[in-house]
Amino acid sequence: MTDSDLSALRQRAESGDETAVDELIELATEQGDLSELRRLAEQDNSTATDQLIELVTEQGDLSELRRLSDQGNATATDQLIELATEQEDLGELRRLADRGNITAAEQLAGLGVE
Repeated sequence: MTDSDLSALRQRAESGDETAVDELIELATEQGDLSELRRLAEQDNSTATDQLIELVTEQGDLSELRRLSDQGNATATDQLIELATEQEDLGELRRLADRGNITAAEQLAGLGVE
């Protein structure tokens, strides 16, 4: 897709064309374009948010998951806990547990950390 085609697709999406939005999400996901997915997610597009979470989880991007989690996204929080547990990132798990996340506290306990 040329830059011109992408620009036209964005214009259609911004005009409310849901098909264009879906195409942008699909294209961004295929290309691993986190910036585009972030932009669409910030427009409250749940599909873009879900795709963003999936991609950053696959990439092991704790900082992006943390950002989404801190914005209140429960799926991002779950993925952040799972990834932090896999990576034995006790600091991240403590941070979440200190904020009242029971699952993070349980993971810490499971790792033998109080």
